[in-house]
Amino acid sequence: MLTRPDQTDRDEAIAALRVVISDGGYVPGDRLPSERELIGSLGMTRNTLRKALDALERDGEIWRHVGKGTFVAAHGASTGSGSLSQLSQQVTPVQLMRARLSLEPAMAREAALNASDKAVIRLKQARQKCRESATWDEYEAQDDSFHRAVAEATDNVLLLSLFDQLNQVRRAVAWNNVVRKSKRPDPDHTSFKEHDEILAAIEARNPSAAHAAMRTHLGSVSARLFGDY
Repeated sequence: MLTRPDQTDRDEAIAALRVVISDGGYVPGDRLPSERELIGSLGMTRNTLRKALDALERDGEIWRHVGKGTFVAAHGASTGSGSLSQLSQQVTPVQLMRARLSLEPAMAREAALNASDKAVIRLKQARQKCRESATWDEYEAQDDSFHRAVAEATDNVLLLSLFDQLNQVRRAVAWNNVVRKSKRPDPDHTSFKEHDEILAAIEARNPSAAHAAMRTHLGSVSARLFGDY
């Protein structure tokens, strides 16, 4: 059976995109480069790239949000009516924060019970990178890494998958009411101390304190974004 040239091009583009994702160190929730950047770096036409992206989205490997970009999907992400891309358009920022308040403190508790020494080291590295961030965008990326490191420290692949799916939605939700008045977080930014307390509780293997510290942190973030709700 002969293979059509356009099908060969698409299959090669799919393989190239998978290499970009794996070799680029992208994790679920990460945004891929723009179509223009991918066309330039991979040397393919826009039509071929879009066919490859369509195929990866059908397979649940990526998902796309109009105006936001293309994101790496958590393994097994749905592509039906409950897909993450559709959820991101239905969930409000307040609903998202309530979901985080329900899930992430429990993850911090599990992390305190199950974190390996290597997991604690990764948490310390993520905490430090947050403090060293030169811009708000960089801080947001490093804050993502810190919270994901907490999920990894649970040593529970199901909890990590749940976190990744929640985080994918979080990245795509429009935060229209976030106003930055400085280029980067202040050295005394509240979240820095809160991260310290989460890390200290996990390192001390104190599940109650870890749960409370994460809940306090997310409550503080919610208060800054929305006030009391």
